[in-house]
Amino acid sequence: MATLDGGTEVVVKSGEPSAIAAEAAGLRWLAEPDVVGVPEVLGEAEGAMVSTRVASGRPDAASAETFGRGLAALHAAGAPAFGAPPPGGPVHAWIGGARMVNETGEHWPSWYAEHRVLPHARRALDGDDLALVERACARFEDVAGPPEPPARLHGDLWTGNVLWSGGQGWVIDPAAHGGHRETDLAMLALFGTPQLETVLAAYDEVAPLAEGWRDRVGLHQLFPLLVHAELFGGGYARQALAVCERIT
Repeated sequence: MATLDGGTEVVVKSGEPSAIAAEAAGLRWLAEPDVVGVPEVLGEAEGAMVSTRVASGRPDAASAETFGRGLAALHAAGAPAFGAPPPGGPVHAWIGGARMVNETGEHWPSWYAEHRVLPHARRALDGDDLALVERACARFEDVAGPPEPPARLHGDLWTGNVLWSGGQGWVIDPAAHGGHRETDLAMLALFGTPQLETVLAAYDEVAPLAEGWRDRVGLHQLFPLLVHAELFGGGYARQALAVCERIT
């Protein structure tokens, strides 16, 4: 953190240039529809970014409802294709500390398998475990539910990347790309988000979710679980394999 002349508190981030460029482009893209809170990018240079600081508290029902409705509107703002990076964002981006390639596709089940699940599975697993993931990927078409248009995703929407301030939810640290809207919702559930059922009810009121969406939460959590398995191993790999067992 830093304080500018005049007392404005800002967040100063530095790191891998492509990661900073992806985050800055993602924040701008998510802010464009003006439907959820997003920190403003005040400046960006090679490997460094300055953005406004958001104070964080805990949500009440009203702020959770506001966030659910806003998230539905954000997703509805859309993307050119599954995997599309934010305008000006790099194809070779990041999710947390893992590389994420924003190659595009028109068919979500095959795109999700090829560009989200399998790259991280191949870095995290081998042998019979990897073969199980590959068998699960072959069934994505059967379990993915009805087709959805590409949504404008935050892409790493776990509870730590949602701040609560001023009666609304704010999103930070995106891995933004075009994807399936259920992926953001599954990420909210992965590590437990306060007032989650209130968020989901408000979302569903604005943009009703396809029948059976709760049965697909594991499918959409498979990508972040494999990212965590790649970075941290252990229990995350076991959770990912349990999802694959259910799919197969």
